[in-house]
Amino acid sequence: MSPSADATSSRTPAEVLGFTTGQLVQEFGYDDDVDLELRDAIEDLVDGELEYEDCQEIVDAVIVWWRKDDGDLTDALVDALTTLVAGGPIWLLTPKPGRDGAVDPADVLEAASTAGLRVMSTVSLATDWLGTRLATRTA
Repeated sequence: MSPSADATSSRTPAEVLGFTTGQLVQEFGYDDDVDLELRDAIEDLVDGELEYEDCQEIVDAVIVWWRKDDGDLTDALVDALTTLVAGGPIWLLTPKPGRDGAVDPADVLEAASTAGLRVMSTVSLATDWLGTRLATRTA
């Protein structure tokens, strides 16, 4: 295994997201099925609480918990861009394939493209959740 692979595998899921202390991270799609351990780890990493959906401050990053039947993913991604600093990441968290509410990867690609975003990477973040990093096309 390469040294970079070792370094990646030793990072916690929250660290894989790339957040740092002091960042403002806005959260969309919170519900009773989110991974609370991952959520708590993100809050510990940024040393603060996640901002609610109706936050009007400019944020450094966004996480969006999304399930197949949550509505229009493109609209949700456009909403997530509203207060995001230019070039900041959006992490789309979706149930893993085979789990209740799993989202087809083609739907993610289409919604991201329509919202002016591109898919950068997808990683396993928790037992039931995948994280897909989205970025603006100009980032």
